[in-house]
Amino acid sequence: MACVTVGDFEIAHIQAGVYWWDGGAIFGVVPKVLWGKKTAADESNRIALAFNCYLIRTGGHTILVETGGGDKMDARSRERMKLPPAAEPLPAVIARHGFDPESIDLVVNSHLHWDHCGGNTILTGGDASLPAAPAFPRARYFASRAEWEHAHERLLRDSVSYIDSNYDPLVDAGRMTLVEGEHEIAPGVWMRHAPGHNRDMMVITAASGGQTFCFFSDLVPTAAHVQPTWVAAFDLYPLVTIESKLRWLAAAAEGNWICGFAHDTELGFARIAVDPRTRFAASAVAAR
Repeated sequence: MACVTVGDFEIAHIQAGVYWWDGGAIFGVVPKVLWGKKTAADESNRIALAFNCYLIRTGGHTILVETGGGDKMDARSRERMKLPPAAEPLPAVIARHGFDPESIDLVVNSHLHWDHCGGNTILTGGDASLPAAPAFPRARYFASRAEWEHAHERLLRDSVSYIDSNYDPLVDAGRMTLVEGEHEIAPGVWMRHAPGHNRDMMVITAASGGQTFCFFSDLVPTAAHVQPTWVAAFDLYPLVTIESKLRWLAAAAEGNWICGFAHDTELGFARIAVDPRTRFAASAVAAR
């Protein structure tokens, strides 16, 4: 576990597990001869990806950004992703990292794909037929209303990414706030629109004392994806992703922000370096 200080905020990186997914899907049209230099693939062409979460302690709030993959995947899916047969509850993971899960009073999801909000809720007795309970009973949850509405459209292209029990029980119980557009969930902590991966995805920024942390979510899922044209095949709007990446990576480089990636297994915190010849993001270097 790594921690950084951003002004008056303390931010901890919590890796809630690792899963394996097809490298071609993660890197889209980028050939393996290039992405293979960044990350190794197994015999099935899968690469390791992390469920990265971030805990932001502001003094007034303890905010959890993302909740990982959760416990809703069936046995066949877990085997395909090389996940253990049963998921460790996220509160237990957080406690193992040295933090009190009961202190979490705000939870924010960048979007509602299963691998970003699966730990929002816990199945009662592991039974999918029973209502899922909030994993963090004291917390208020936040997600984009437009993203929640999209999840219920059941589109062929991406419906498999959404599992209603990760969020609908929270909405029904009045525990999840569905925000309209960009939203400040606590002083200095914002959900900011960054479309491309899907229409309504958010990045999360936390600013204090002239410093900024930015969680890129799936806009830049790993450090290898800082190259603007390295876009996952999952992205619904790849050209929009490139535009969003150029804007957000430029801001991160110019502001010397500390940044977090959704799925990088090695780099918990990074700063963005720019190639002066192209003025585009060139690499992510570990933040100190």
